[in-house]
Amino acid sequence: MTPYYDEDGVTIYHGDCRDVWPDAWHGDVMVTDPPYGIAYVSNQYGALPRSIVGDDDTSLRDWALEQWWYEDKTPMPALVFGTWKRPAPVATRQVLVWDTKGALGMGALDLPWKPAHQQIYVIGSGFEGRRDSDVLRFAPVQSMAYNGRVHPHQKPVELMRELIGKCPPGTILDPFMGSGTTLRAAKDLGRRAIGIEIEERYCEIAVQRLAQGVLAL
Repeated sequence: MTPYYDEDGVTIYHGDCRDVWPDAWHGDVMVTDPPYGIAYVSNQYGALPRSIVGDDDTSLRDWALEQWWYEDKTPMPALVFGTWKRPAPVATRQVLVWDTKGALGMGALDLPWKPAHQQIYVIGSGFEGRRDSDVLRFAPVQSMAYNGRVHPHQKPVELMRELIGKCPPGTILDPFMGSGTTLRAAKDLGRRAIGIEIEERYCEIAVQRLAQGVLAL
């Protein structure tokens, strides 16, 4: 399959990840924020789409993880975003908490707490680095700020660098690439990366982000 983009150790494929299996699925660890079945619809009107493709259930997430197994039937390493509202993926070993520093959605307005975190599922083995807390505190990318979100579920680059920094060696695969934050973070860390994205508008945005200089750590 011909890549949409292929430079400096980063490759992008435009298409449904199921349609490019197994041609584009070359990597050592999956780091991804898949559609995970919350049927998210933003209440904000503007330049951003209000939802993403495939978010009606966890079938896309589960299909992708079913492909991510070694020949001996053990799971390959993966970090996968999700929510307590849906069952965790099979083979989840630990749940990390992304503390958004109080900034997230409205939640149930009849309760005196608002949601301020997301979950990240740890699957497989080989992760390395200093043993830190399982709570990661990073402010989200604001929707209305200068250089704000360009994707409804865009994650901060700093968060993704923190996660990738503890991943096993090798190529990072993101089969639900979105605007390319995982790839941007991987490039910043000198890691090879592969992204797959069904919507071409986000492929274009990811290429633009990858063209920027490597950020200082």
